[in-house]
Amino acid sequence: MKIKTAQDYLKSLRKLNHTVYYKGKKIKDVTRHPATAPHVRAAAVTYALANDPEYKDLATAVSHLTGKIISRFTHVHQNVEDLIKKVKLLRVLGQKTGSCFQRCVGLDGINAVYSVAFEIDQKHKTDYLERFKKWLIMIQEENYMVVGAMTDPKGDRSKGPAQQFDPDQYLHIAERREDGLVIRGAKLHMTGGVNSHEILIMPTTAMDEKSKDYALVCAIPANAPGVTMIFGRQANDNRKENRERIDAGNPVFGGVGGEAVIAFENVFVPWDRVFMNGETEFTGLLVYRFAAHHRANYGGCKTGLIDVLTGAVAYLTQIQGTEKASHVRDKITEMIHLGETLYSSSIACAAEGCPTPSGAYMVDTMLANVGKQNVTRFHFEVARLAADLAGGFLATLPSEYDLKSEDVGGLVKKYFSGVAHLPVEDRIKIGRLIESMTGGTALVESMHGAGSPQAQRVMILREGELDKKMKLAKALAGIPPTREK
Repeated sequence: MKIKTAQDYLKSLRKLNHTVYYKGKKIKDVTRHPATAPHVRAAAVTYALANDPEYKDLATAVSHLTGKIISRFTHVHQNVEDLIKKVKLLRVLGQKTGSCFQRCVGLDGINAVYSVAFEIDQKHKTDYLERFKKWLIMIQEENYMVVGAMTDPKGDRSKGPAQQFDPDQYLHIAERREDGLVIRGAKLHMTGGVNSHEILIMPTTAMDEKSKDYALVCAIPANAPGVTMIFGRQANDNRKENRERIDAGNPVFGGVGGEAVIAFENVFVPWDRVFMNGETEFTGLLVYRFAAHHRANYGGCKTGLIDVLTGAVAYLTQIQGTEKASHVRDKITEMIHLGETLYSSSIACAAEGCPTPSGAYMVDTMLANVGKQNVTRFHFEVARLAADLAGGFLATLPSEYDLKSEDVGGLVKKYFSGVAHLPVEDRIKIGRLIESMTGGTALVESMHGAGSPQAQRVMILREGELDKKMKLAKALAGIPPTREK
């Protein structure tokens, strides 16, 4: 692997010289710009773990193509053990970064394309899989980061790709030439796009014969002529841009996934990088397999984040002197329970995996979807419990400038203190981390405006007229109403 370390990864991005914009201005170096650097550092951890003896077995694999040691993020799953190790790796990375580390989409795209290219070749006598293998060996040898590009703008969503007023609303083949294709369109919400070396383009939906020009799988370098990236806004990104290390919450690593718009304006793709060219009957299968692989990830990475969030809340309750309250312990227990439930879904869908006709292994699609459905509920519930236990100060906390101010810093320290032996700065730092991991102040205000949830529960119990309710039950059970405990 030519990129062996986190530092090698940063150096490779500085040489890429691709076109990236943020807030209307071109970024010269994504590894140093304060908006993109935290996301770059999160992805760099995937390289660092591959050199860590404790995690090397999870972070690397043996290539079935070359027999060499490669990054697991460039590997085609060969057995159930590979699927399980991927989930375990994602949990560790979530724990290490507290954010998205961005290499999953490319990995899932690699596995989906590999298996589907085999089946296209079987039906149409094409050589897509051999082309893909050559490209993949290059990816493995260089240890490149791949962004999986699937989501199209979609334009008028009541119409399919071929019915759009603007044909570029779905990425498509604009021209077929003797030496390759010319493509136009865009892909949206591209996680890790600005800090990837290669773009693996896939169709976003199942297609019919009218959409042959949209049934495209290909790979292009991120710095190919005609490729422009626009980096999206992130919650609290100004805090990171201003290098506010406390108020940023998670100042070292990114928050979400560092998503970008990637526009393709007459980009040339040589034939050896084309892995589907109009075979519309396979688009649905490709999307199906990609989605299942990707949904299988969430019980790994999101549980890693929940581990961090649960730890943050547990420490904050110690600072605030509430850790021994029974309702606090019960809610932290529920956070742990929900996280482990998500993790068990991902492990289960991996353990129930089976081979595709290509030999590459596929997760159990039912369990992968069940796990992801649970993520859409449980992670929000964990965030709700975290905001509940943390308290309303998350929504109204003064800035770190106030904390460090000669004029009012003393007041902030005095009135945001907790138990005597723990620093007030710890409470502020851990509070900001919880804020950054739960989506900011709206949830907190909803939770704590007009009193904490526990205060309402006390009043609900007080006003619940339990005496009357007990009389109702006693009457039905034939117990004298005057009998007391």
